[in-house]
Amino acid sequence: MTLTKLDTFSVLSLLMLMACSGGEEAPDAMSEMTAAPMAHDNDIIRLLDSGQPVFGMFAPEQSAEGGVAAAANMETDFIFYSLESGPWDIPTMQLFMASMAAAAAGQPHPVVLRIPPIRDDPEAARTHMAEGLAAGIDGLVLPHVETVEGVAAATQAVGDRLWPLHPTGDVLNIILIEDQVGIGRAREIVGAPGVGVAIPGPGDLRRAYEGDMEAVENAIQTVLAACKEFDVPCGITAGPDDIVERLEQGFEMIIVTRPEALSVGLMASGRGG
Repeated sequence: MTLTKLDTFSVLSLLMLMACSGGEEAPDAMSEMTAAPMAHDNDIIRLLDSGQPVFGMFAPEQSAEGGVAAAANMETDFIFYSLESGPWDIPTMQLFMASMAAAAAGQPHPVVLRIPPIRDDPEAARTHMAEGLAAGIDGLVLPHVETVEGVAAATQAVGDRLWPLHPTGDVLNIILIEDQVGIGRAREIVGAPGVGVAIPGPGDLRRAYEGDMEAVENAIQTVLAACKEFDVPCGITAGPDDIVERLEQGFEMIIVTRPEALSVGLMASGRGG
């Protein structure tokens, strides 16, 4: 996604301004409309804001050693850290992040945190979001989003740090639409204020559609179409065999299931060396 796209109306308005002013004020108008994307500390946002795809991998291991291993992978743009199931263990995540920072000489990969579903316990979700943000994560991952209220809760939790609702923000919300109810409401969910990235989760969609892979792919494409309509980056999990196809389809955030897929994706996107 890019914030520098011009619609037809804007172009026509600019031409009228040039005609009326003899072109004297037009350069300033054009420079403002096509200004370069803002600088961001969050590499995920910096890449998406400049129209480039972003690649991430799951945390190798939720431990100090896992943080060191994550730092050693120079191809990934971010780390996907999940506390959706199992114990809610923020101290271990902080240890992971601190170890990664130390191993990366103070320049660690951004970390996005998947929390338990908001629908299961909204009050607990507010605590989870607050604790994750206080720990210094770069993005919230919200699984099983089925309503715009779920998006609104995360938007409120992040506040003025949230991108792209606040262009200078450096935290993003990543929503996972992975149930039939959510797929049916894909347009309203993706179009809700505060959505940074929307992802149709293939694994949970397989369960939701009882293994009907044609229905799963239709669901994935439904979310992708909504993302394109509302100019929201769309994400997906992918491996070495399908990452190129997903990029060609228009997915802008790829979470790899195997580390070797990173090289394939980077090369296919033009970001490879």
